[in-house]
Amino acid sequence: MQDWAGCGAIVTGGASGLGAATARRLADDGLKVVLFDMNADLAAEHAAAIGGTFAHVDVSDPTSVAAGLDLAVAAFGVPRVLVNCAGIGGAAKTVSRGQAHDPALFERTIRVNLMGSFNCASQVAAQMVAAAPMDADGARGVIVNTASVAAFDGQVGQLAYAASKGGIVSMTLPMARDLADKGVRVCTVAPGLFLTPLLHELPDEVQASLGAQVPFPSRLGDPAEYAALVSHITQNPMLNGEVIRLDGAIRMAPR
Repeated sequence: MQDWAGCGAIVTGGASGLGAATARRLADDGLKVVLFDMNADLAAEHAAAIGGTFAHVDVSDPTSVAAGLDLAVAAFGVPRVLVNCAGIGGAAKTVSRGQAHDPALFERTIRVNLMGSFNCASQVAAQMVAAAPMDADGARGVIVNTASVAAFDGQVGQLAYAASKGGIVSMTLPMARDLADKGVRVCTVAPGLFLTPLLHELPDEVQASLGAQVPFPSRLGDPAEYAALVSHITQNPMLNGEVIRLDGAIRMAPR
């Protein structure tokens, strides 16, 4: 197993939800975590709580990512772990009430979810491959991206979101192959229904109804369960180039 304790890590979207749980877990694993997020107040509070730091970063903007990466390297050295959790939702049909899907909404979703993951992964990977190997296998780092079961089971109104997450799924293997001879592993987690801040806002009965759709366990996922899988991926050297569904065996219905 690979031990990254004492090394730097970056978690995008680390101020809340899956990202916050992952940042806490990596800190518990002994990594020094930098949170990339647009919510500066929440990110600073969470970073302080886990002994990390934060950078105000718009992942869809390569220049903003580069500035955040400079801050991360200055704080904790070359990051050896990157977890991409930053993302947005949004719902719209291909055609609704006779109107075509808003191309600006589609583009923004792709820019944040897919391009954001690419921007961070490619720039951090460049830092990783220039660093010294950490073990006899030549390991230099691990990148974990976040997709969604929507990449496979996109529902009505999820056109843009499913496309963005499907791109992340398709990016996983070629990125892992690109970086294999450089000692950098790449995996993707595709979570199902998790109790993130968006679902927290729903009434209890709606949360229960959503959880009941999950075959087993019949409940919404806990972000700590996502974080536990990310932690295992970082430590298990044979996990590479894989997309892992974390969904309690759910297959989403059309609506």
